[in-house]
Amino acid sequence: MEVAKEAFGRSGANTSLDDIAKQARVGPGTLYRHFPTRDALLEAVYRSEVDKLAAAQRKFAAEMAPVQALRAWMLLFVDYVAAKQIIAPALNTLVGGPKKVFEASYGQIHGAIGALVKRAVESGDIRKALDPTDLLRALVGVSHVALGPDWKESARRLVDILIQGSRVNQR
Repeated sequence: MEVAKEAFGRSGANTSLDDIAKQARVGPGTLYRHFPTRDALLEAVYRSEVDKLAAAQRKFAAEMAPVQALRAWMLLFVDYVAAKQIIAPALNTLVGGPKKVFEASYGQIHGAIGALVKRAVESGDIRKALDPTDLLRALVGVSHVALGPDWKESARRLVDILIQGSRVNQR
């Protein structure tokens, strides 16, 4: 999946599946057995990224303080959106369009950030009025800084600004 994600990011939807198989060190038959079409592989890559976000929410909540878990997940989300911007044009090649794929993932993503925000609010660290959907919208905006060479550093700073602005006792 990682090899396919990188290949689609580099070369778009027309990336050769045989090249992906070669880079992944599997035979073409193995790739085609699991992903009979390019569309199937594109969708699997996208769903894998969403599943990673959902799993990260649970892991971070179990291992970190509420605000730190929220921050860590937000940083991961920025990377996800940057990857989605690369993969989304390729997903547009899916028969029927990517809308079905995106709609299915929305619930997972909204549930993950909703749980993290709720936990941070209950801890008393984050304002009660913070709407997880507003935070998601801000994160999508943060991810658009991916155009510059220092986008990761900028995104980290912007995530920290969002966290600081969401805290109950800001200074």
